[in-house]
Amino acid sequence: MPKQIDYQLTETEHSIIEEVLKRSESARVVKRATAIRMLHLGQKPEQVAEVLSVSLATIYGWFHRFRAEGTAGLDHHPKSGRPPTADESYIQVLEETLETEPSELGYNFALWTIQRLNQHVSAVTGKQLVDERVRLILKEQGWVYRRPKEDLSAKQDKEARKWAEEFLDELKKEPVSPMISSFSLWTKPP
Repeated sequence: MPKQIDYQLTETEHSIIEEVLKRSESARVVKRATAIRMLHLGQKPEQVAEVLSVSLATIYGWFHRFRAEGTAGLDHHPKSGRPPTADESYIQVLEETLETEPSELGYNFALWTIQRLNQHVSAVTGKQLVDERVRLILKEQGWVYRRPKEDLSAKQDKEARKWAEEFLDELKKEPVSPMISSFSLWTKPP
């Protein structure tokens, strides 16, 4: 038969929990202190887990961490794990790429899309991310996507454009002759 755990708190531990419940600004810490208080008041760990929508193992972990570390045991402890792929060097390459025209890097397109940007930065850094993660990184860094304006000036013949601008300037200089109104079916002969 498993060993029974005594959930009764000492007077000092109880006053610490009450103080945490009154003063803490962290919702996580308050939730954990609430669980410990409920255990102290006689609630079964299964009931506490159900009320707080956490697993039974979580309740046991909170209680044992509080007993071992005091209020520090109620704080959030970051979990170890794989470091993020998008580190500072990745973000720096990403931002430098966004500030550079694609044509300067040898591409035959004028706008960076998420897919094109991701492919280029992956080739430079050797770190492959999914497109959605790149989009989230850009948002975190304060970049905002704006809809491009239609600009066909790169595809226009520069000489023809210059001739058309000069021709329009000449047309603007000539006096305007009165025209017959075209908004009415009724007209008067001149």
